[in-house]
Amino acid sequence: MEYDERLALFRQTRLNPFDRGEEEDGPHEGKMPLQHEARPELFSGTRIQSSDRTMDLGLAEDHFSRPVGSFVASDIEQLKLAIEECKKLILELPEHSERQKDTVVKLIHLRLKLQELKDPEEDEPNLRMVLEHRFSKEKSKSVKQTCDKCSTIIWGLIQTWYTCTGCYYRCHSKCMNLITKPCVRSKVSHQSEYELSICPEIGLDRQDYRCAECRTPISLRGVPSEARQCDYTGQYYCSTCHWNDTAIIPARVIHNWEFEPRKVCRSSLRYLALMMSRPVLKLKEINPLLFNFVEELVEIRKLRQDILLMKPYFITCKEAMEARLLLQLQDRQHFVENDDMYSLQDLIDISSGRLSCSLTEVHTTFAKHIKLDCERCQAKGFVCELCREGDILFPFDSHTSVCHDCSAVFHRDCYYDNSTTCPRCARMTERKQDEVSDVKDV
Repeated sequence: MEYDERLALFRQTRLNPFDRGEEEDGPHEGKMPLQHEARPELFSGTRIQSSDRTMDLGLAEDHFSRPVGSFVASDIEQLKLAIEECKKLILELPEHSERQKDTVVKLIHLRLKLQELKDPEEDEPNLRMVLEHRFSKEKSKSVKQTCDKCSTIIWGLIQTWYTCTGCYYRCHSKCMNLITKPCVRSKVSHQSEYELSICPEIGLDRQDYRCAECRTPISLRGVPSEARQCDYTGQYYCSTCHWNDTAIIPARVIHNWEFEPRKVCRSSLRYLALMMSRPVLKLKEINPLLFNFVEELVEIRKLRQDILLMKPYFITCKEAMEARLLLQLQDRQHFVENDDMYSLQDLIDISSGRLSCSLTEVHTTFAKHIKLDCERCQAKGFVCELCREGDILFPFDSHTSVCHDCSAVFHRDCYYDNSTTCPRCARMTERKQDEVSDVKDV
């Protein structure tokens, strides 16, 4: 029978080589029965013609279905022989021919089956807990990942792997029992603070010339393993725990306003990623002089102070609550709670200019609602009691000043030129004195 006819026959009888529901007793109804039996000379030393060898690779052994019971060593040996035969045949066939392409596909299937025999997939649980890691079984077969434990590639098509839902630690199923590092998210939950010293190195001798994480012997000479320093912790790690990943170091940002990524170990990389959006940096206590040298910080601080002054208008305005104006800052919730706490992501966005643009737009939207769109909010404005002229004033206007005692709003020039006390404070004091005198008279 010619090659094309035999190939068509093979495809009709075995449409899906991975179909495990195929009957073993005989062919399905409506399908043509197999006309060719397995040739024993496929795995013998006898030389066969290349025209017959192609189909024998697919029909000599049913390598694609899952056999019942356990595998024996001969199954693996036969697959190895079939793979070698396939390689030889690919070299003998004409390049870019259909027969060569079919043989290459068959070689891939044989190799996958061999890997499955060597490392059979077991029924793995979907969730596993290891050292506070909450591992979830991954279903992706095409995404190429690297195991954080053994530093080798995860072949999703033939290997089971897990990802921690907390710190995104990835590893093979077989590597899970070897994990020694607890989940970084637990550290973030219990200790949300940065190392604020720039690369606090202690030296290899203090580490006993061992990796700070897995305790593998290391040295700067690379024997037995290369020592790699983490710029965040200042400690040294082996090549398995330190992949030369880079990250922005918080201490360098706060003290030097430097945003150049530095090399960090894997655990520091995950910790910094989880801490990125947490507002834990109080700049006016850590480095108050930074505001004297970075103009963008002063601008952002003023915008945040204005937003805090606008907040009372919104929480008492029905229209603002229905429009959910404050949710425009839901990604930076701390901006509507205080004006002195910053996250590392805030500082990065300030340096790039993104935060100034977005916060100015939000500030404009908020001010427009209070001063133009909402009559209720307009009614809560102030009139300057010193000059009693001009438009309605609001505490977040750039040309106004606010009394620290009673929160009354005045024109800035009027407030600083006034030699007397605040009229509203004086009126409130007089009222209290009258109430006290009335109580005494009674």
